[in-house]
Amino acid sequence: MLGCQTSVSALKVLIVEDSRATREMLAAAIATLGTVEVHTAVSGFEALKVLPRHRFSLIITDINMPDINGLELINFVKKNPHYRETPLIVITTEGREQDRARGLQLGANEYVVKPFAPEAISALVKKYLNLA
Repeated sequence: MLGCQTSVSALKVLIVEDSRATREMLAAAIATLGTVEVHTAVSGFEALKVLPRHRFSLIITDINMPDINGLELINFVKKNPHYRETPLIVITTEGREQDRARGLQLGANEYVVKPFAPEAISALVKKYLNLA
């Protein structure tokens, strides 16, 4: 199910996460920044459906999801000319160094292992959206 929390802003963030609790926590952490429009998708497949409809400034994705996983999604996004330069943050339970290396090799800018502090995600979003 696709969701959206909107504000008047050109900055849009897509959260791709199958866990409702994590998705809501991420959306709430980003909402504290005020000027960011948050869209959500519960799977990589849903993300592929919503990506052409918007111009996202940042994508946050889990790795372990039904249908299309986060690594496949990153691979697709980084090959798409509209999203090749879009910052991408991976948030996952996969904490092994080889998993981290694979995510960064595919094009993720950050690799965050769960559990994480919402403030850490807010700080990364501010960094990649150039918010003061």
